[in-house]
Amino acid sequence: MGSKNEEASEEGANNSPSSPSSSSSSSPSSHDWKTRIVIPTLLAGVAGAGIGLISKHRKTLGLANVCSSYAANFAIVTGCYCGAREFVAATRKTGPDDIWNSGLAGFGTGALLGRLQGGQLGAIRYSVVFAVVGTAADFTYLKLKDALRDYTKTIYQDIENSKNSGSWLKLPEWFPVQVLDEEALAAKRAQEEQFLQQRARIRSLKEEEP
Repeated sequence: MGSKNEEASEEGANNSPSSPSSSSSSSPSSHDWKTRIVIPTLLAGVAGAGIGLISKHRKTLGLANVCSSYAANFAIVTGCYCGAREFVAATRKTGPDDIWNSGLAGFGTGALLGRLQGGQLGAIRYSVVFAVVGTAADFTYLKLKDALRDYTKTIYQDIENSKNSGSWLKLPEWFPVQVLDEEALAAKRAQEEQFLQQRARIRSLKEEEP
């Protein structure tokens, strides 16, 4: 009996840590796909409202109606596209950086929304447009994200190197106000003295002239 209880307790101890790890591993993924859907949808709604501010229909239909209509349409289209992209990525079991997911999601979203708006011809036209625009937007975002990551890494390394060298408070060369060290101050004073001597020499030459 004692050995059975010990084995049961050991099995419970081995099985108990697995649940937190599984939950912690699943929660970041769910948070990521929610972020990839919610944030672009909100940004698209804001962009749609901004386009409504400069729309030519704002005078006839009203500014509030036009802005809300543009914001809703942009948010719906973007939400459908991002949701389809995540569905395709989960179905194909690929990462969020796969461009094929964007093309397939844009094609499917455009076909569905185009069918609701303009029938079969609208489905064909919208599927091609959504596939091209969605793929181009995601490709540009991935390139900019990599470039921004490299740029921030370079800035961080420069700051760390400046801190290690003791000159992390040094202002860039293009900054209009500079903090000069002793050598720079001595060179500046020597330049000023040379300028004053040349000026005095020119004045003396003018006085000697008849």
